[in-house]
Amino acid sequence: MKIFRRGLLLCLLLAATAGCDRVTKHLAVTTLAGMPEQSYLGDTVRLDYHENTGGFLSTGATWPPAVRIGIFQIANGIFLLGTLVMAAYFQWSRLALIGLVMFIAGGMSNLVDRVALGSVIDFLNVGIGPVRTGIFNVADVAIMAGVALLVVDRWRARRVTM
Repeated sequence: MKIFRRGLLLCLLLAATAGCDRVTKHLAVTTLAGMPEQSYLGDTVRLDYHENTGGFLSTGATWPPAVRIGIFQIANGIFLLGTLVMAAYFQWSRLALIGLVMFIAGGMSNLVDRVALGSVIDFLNVGIGPVRTGIFNVADVAIMAGVALLVVDRWRARRVTM
């Protein structure tokens, strides 16, 4: 029963994370596309619609379409599937499982964009003055948060074994 409950909670986290990303991307398409950039909180947060055909910080955006499909769709899908298999096969701590599910949810949501649109919808930019992030989305936040949780889990595990 405990395994079922944990699995159900992880599935709910995955659905909530991917769902939040899908809703915010829909709002970006319907309210930001074709509009000028919007600035909030003293220009700390900017909303600006972009369709990114590349990867992180538009890496690969100029590659031929076949290469982008091979790397950003096929290889990404295989990687995410392998990650799911790893999660099922190995004994992970709660923190690591939460991080892994957030990583997978963000990756899957961006993969849906790539398959359906050929690009990923990005719309958030944060920073102070000239120090700014690239343009990103909620799925990217989930991916980075998931990786951070995995790193923290590994760091904690190393401290215990030392």
